[in-house]
Amino acid sequence: MSITLPSPPREVRLAGDRPDSDVLSRIGDTPLFELKSLSAQVAPVRIFGKAEWYNPGGSVKDRPALNMILRGIEDGVLTREKRILDATSGNTGIAYAMVGAALGYGVTLAVPRNLGQLHRRILEAYGAELVFTDPHKGSDGAIEKAMTMHDAEPGRWFYPNQYGNDANWQAHYQTTAPEIFRQTEGAVTHFVAGLGTSGTFVGTGRGLRVLKPDVRLVRFEPDSPMHGLEGMKHYPTSIVPSIFDPDLADETRSVSTEDAQAMVRHLARHDGILIGPSAGANLWCALQVARELKEGVVVTILCDSAHKYLDHEFWKEEA
Repeated sequence: MSITLPSPPREVRLAGDRPDSDVLSRIGDTPLFELKSLSAQVAPVRIFGKAEWYNPGGSVKDRPALNMILRGIEDGVLTREKRILDATSGNTGIAYAMVGAALGYGVTLAVPRNLGQLHRRILEAYGAELVFTDPHKGSDGAIEKAMTMHDAEPGRWFYPNQYGNDANWQAHYQTTAPEIFRQTEGAVTHFVAGLGTSGTFVGTGRGLRVLKPDVRLVRFEPDSPMHGLEGMKHYPTSIVPSIFDPDLADETRSVSTEDAQAMVRHLARHDGILIGPSAGANLWCALQVARELKEGVVVTILCDSAHKYLDHEFWKEEA
């Protein structure tokens, strides 16, 4: 089944259109897994997750990072004399570093100083330059630093600003949404995703709404400002991204770090699937939604695998 959505204001430039970028051409078209141990708890409702670690950079962030960089090249804003600069809490930075290395652009990233060691090693392996910020300010502190650096030397940097760049959500509108619709054969009834930049939820949600107007869209965020869900933001106490659409969701929920981590352990030990904490949060919320249904197909995003989080203490707890 081939799905074509009406184009957003600017159409996504797929890596597959670039014959000189073999690695980048593998971004997107990721598998959709049914989580059998969870579906068994809510049958006949079924729960599926999009396995985004199949992207070459290892996460869902490969999609928007590639699109933002290609958009910058297309618009003439990213030239060979400039470095890519942005703020990140992890996965988008890895995606920038991977895409930058593949296309021959230097990458500088503002990151909280408490960035995980495995994230840091991956970024350094790709050759990214890291500028560390106050860990107590989280991703907001990194955003402020990146903005300050750009404003001080605008001619030096291409600043995609993942929190305010329409190419972020448009990547999901043109790729993630039609993939989910095709892979479920149009049976998806609910889409669940957490909020960070909000690009995944906004783009996928808008796309699914076009393809299936009655789909239910459920967003969530961490239940407190101090949380351990990498890439997610507690909006009441954070800088709200300008690409966020507050009117898109049918309902809003919250998820605790502990519930997300418990879901990560459960999936590893009962389904044989290793996922990261943000994916665990997505699945925990999807399960709560599914428990309230009599029938339906609930789909969420498995943002990345567990490999960057295997040094975290929560693995030692009981499943």
